Amino acid sequence: MAYVIAEPCIGTKDTACVDACPVDCIHPKKDEDGFGAVDQLFIDPVECIDCGACVPACPVSAIFAQDDLPEKWASFTEKNAKHFGR
Repeated sequence: MAYVIAEPCIGTKDTACVDACPVDCIHPKKDEDGFGAVDQLFIDPVECIDCGACVPACPVSAIFAQDDLPEKWASFTEKNAKHFGR
């Protein structure tokens, strides 16, 4: 089970979660191409090790374990995966 970044991240893109991730699976980073072009950050579902370190780091409570993702944001599971071509 991977973690998913959902709707509260849109327009915020606070990168505290990027710094908290021990496996570097949250992108784009501020210095990466495409950071300005996307409306939110994304978690790679294949690279995520399900540690949950990103959850308390998120200032807008946008990160959920996939099994705990509110139904209204279910589409964000696919949105995160598609960002990485998964």
